[in-house]
Amino acid sequence: MASALSHAQLNAQLAQGTVAPLYAVVGEEDLLRDMALGVLRSALLGDGESDFNCDLFYGDDVSGAEIVTCASEVAVFAPRRMVVVKAADKLSARECDAILPYLKAPNDSTAVIFVASKLDGRLKFTQALTKAAVTVDCSPLREAQWLPWLKQDAERVGIRLNDDAIDLLKEACGGSLYSVRRELEKLAAYVSPGQVVTAADAATLRGMEPGASVFDLTLAIGTKNRGRALAILARNLEAGEAPLRILGSLAWQYRRLWKVKDVARQGGREGEAARTLRMDPYKVRGFLDQFPDAHLQEALQLFLHADAKLKGGSGGRPARILEDVLLRLCDRAQGHAHPPAPSRGPEAPKPARARTISNVRTITRRKQTRS
Repeated sequence: MASALSHAQLNAQLAQGTVAPLYAVVGEEDLLRDMALGVLRSALLGDGESDFNCDLFYGDDVSGAEIVTCASEVAVFAPRRMVVVKAADKLSARECDAILPYLKAPNDSTAVIFVASKLDGRLKFTQALTKAAVTVDCSPLREAQWLPWLKQDAERVGIRLNDDAIDLLKEACGGSLYSVRRELEKLAAYVSPGQVVTAADAATLRGMEPGASVFDLTLAIGTKNRGRALAILARNLEAGEAPLRILGSLAWQYRRLWKVKDVARQGGREGEAARTLRMDPYKVRGFLDQFPDAHLQEALQLFLHADAKLKGGSGGRPARILEDVLLRLCDRAQGHAHPPAPSRGPEAPKPARARTISNVRTITRRKQTRS
């Protein structure tokens, strides 16, 4: 069984001069995939002009025979060659079968790198590849990994962030590393050298991007403003936001609403809820009342069904799927919550834990709406 490496472990292995003939760079975090390809390219070909010994293919536009033929060639004026197959999950079953013999006896002077956000583990090709190749895990960062990565990338561009700015960036970008990196690079050009970046700085530059935040979207849902909700969705789709990212950011906001309501049920203060939601403490109760527990539970089920349709590709156009979700949420939101039913136990019931919807970044917004 081949090893499975984190991004840091890959760097360490390559620094020791250990290079494999087969790699599988797999995970939903696109920045980590691109970074892994970058360090592999530097290790295999050096930092100079190296295109002569590097070939790039896409799974939906190449045959298995082409990949094998190219990978079998000898490097010219260099010790190694590099063959990259992006969107490897798009290779048809027939083309995958053509690659299987090569996986058993790869060319030692060529590194073939298969790149995909996800591979189907049921396929014979995927099983053979993961056994023969070094797998590089490019999954979204876990909670404990996110803060160290953010601080390190801030140092890379020469800036320091205070705690409020860190919280705002995490909320705004929803864990998407490319989104975080763009914000950091804008901040590096905006603040003076040595100046500590504040939440106000981050909010000012974030407001320059098109779209609206996930908070604005929930405001529209809570007030049953169907037109506003659909307009926010349309603006973000036009700005290039991925439908799964929009859905995931909305699901993330709803999970946060549930947590805040749960804290309130247990006697938490409204000031704590206000800090979590980043809104005026005097507006918290009215805002939460727009999202009764029945609405939150039904919303999570809507998100799961929409997530399956978007990933399955057979449920209709992505925009239509998201529009249907928003309209259903607006129809079920309540301007005033009904009084809570008497508790039957020490705690109010919580919704069943569902599978996690794609870890995605928060919708950007045109202007700041919270203090």
